[in-house]
Amino acid sequence: METETITTSFAKDVLEGLTTNPKRLSSKYFYDDIGSRIFQEIMEMPEYYLTNSELEILQFQPDDIIDAIKNKRGFDIVELGAGDGYKTKELLRHIVAQKIDCTYYPVDISQKAMDLLEEDLNESIPALKIKPLVGDYFEVLGSLKHGDKPALFLFLGSNIGNYEKNDAVDLLKMFGQYMQPGDHLLIGMDLKKNPRTILEAYDDKHGITRLFNLNLLRRMNRELGANFDLDKFDFYAYYNPKNGQLRSMLVSLENQSIYFRALEKEIQFEANELIWTELSQKFNLDDIKDLANKSGFKFKMNFYDQKKYFADSLWIK
Repeated sequence: METETITTSFAKDVLEGLTTNPKRLSSKYFYDDIGSRIFQEIMEMPEYYLTNSELEILQFQPDDIIDAIKNKRGFDIVELGAGDGYKTKELLRHIVAQKIDCTYYPVDISQKAMDLLEEDLNESIPALKIKPLVGDYFEVLGSLKHGDKPALFLFLGSNIGNYEKNDAVDLLKMFGQYMQPGDHLLIGMDLKKNPRTILEAYDDKHGITRLFNLNLLRRMNRELGANFDLDKFDFYAYYNPKNGQLRSMLVSLENQSIYFRALEKEIQFEANELIWTELSQKFNLDDIKDLANKSGFKFKMNFYDQKKYFADSLWIK
């Protein structure tokens, strides 16, 4: 049932995205099994600094994060889009070591991911109380009863950077509707820096990010019965240091017609036509404070990695 639902929404979003001008595909569809494996390769590239930068923060500053929350009697943790919990585990270890009363509520759309995460944490941090929740963020948050303790919500990995500014504000306001006064949000933000450093992380010389984007075409072939020839498309990314936007796209190399059996529709692509695939917004301190204020939060403080490439920003409701 889960696969059927995802495929149906995939078909709907593909039809809508490829019949608009300009054409676009949501970056959330990067992560099928093949795409997830390719992304693991991206994270291992020396150019891709984001994962290691945030991991460094959570490895070396968990006590500072806990102290900033100022609630030694205990708090629950609700993580939105928990995935494998690889980085969060560092924070959870310190919370358990300090004997803070805490229940961890990882939220993810993938049942398999939550099963694997629960198994891993039961083995690696057996004293941790964990209650995985499977489903869409707001579906799950609407039914969440996380006790009478305050909560720390996590939205890590610079996921907020994948949203246009107004959409990011709307999303964070919706998160806020499920938070109580005094609850905290720790949100991952990729920072503005040397433009070449940013561009090389998203347009690597190894061609791995190119394969990651082209896999969207392969996925449409497999799940929607499309007939994309991957050799007739290329990948392009650019970074605008003025507004902090990194944009990724696929480029049709010739005039071509693609038929989708599942949609019973043929879609035309012109030579050099673009398919927008990803936005990755970069932030400075003013941007972060502005986003917090517009979303109904109060900015509290940032935690940086040593190079100041990345920030986990702590806000309070």
